[in-house]
Amino acid sequence: MKPTTPDAYTDLAYSIHAVGARATPARMRALAALRHAAQPLSHADIEAELSAEKLPLIDRVTLYRVLDWLTEVGLAHKVVDFHGVFRFSANTPDAKHTQHAHFRCTDCGRVTCLDEPVPELPHLPRGFRLARVELDIQGECADCVASH
Repeated sequence: MKPTTPDAYTDLAYSIHAVGARATPARMRALAALRHAAQPLSHADIEAELSAEKLPLIDRVTLYRVLDWLTEVGLAHKVVDFHGVFRFSANTPDAKHTQHAHFRCTDCGRVTCLDEPVPELPHLPRGFRLARVELDIQGECADCVASH
């Protein structure tokens, strides 16, 4: 993980305070890991990132709670990968995970957020209420294609 600069530290704390919560070390470190990640991370990925730091460890249960909390308050987004593993990504600074598609590699299981806009949603029948939309595209990522 990249070192957190004073400005980045302030931004992390501000994001957490903006949702009316305390900026605890566990919340700050988990959110920093998500913001520095190039792709959505599993709990195990985040745990490995945090254990590589020269800081006190965050126990596994606390990390699960922090990730669920970050998702609940809108600072993170959670999706399930091809293998049924939850993967987390940081939301944009305004705490809104923009609608986009996810590409899931059927070979390695990696989930990649795609920046392309999602297709127009179909019209819902009368009386239906939309809760959320997840567009999941599956295939092989460039690394897996190259390794064949």
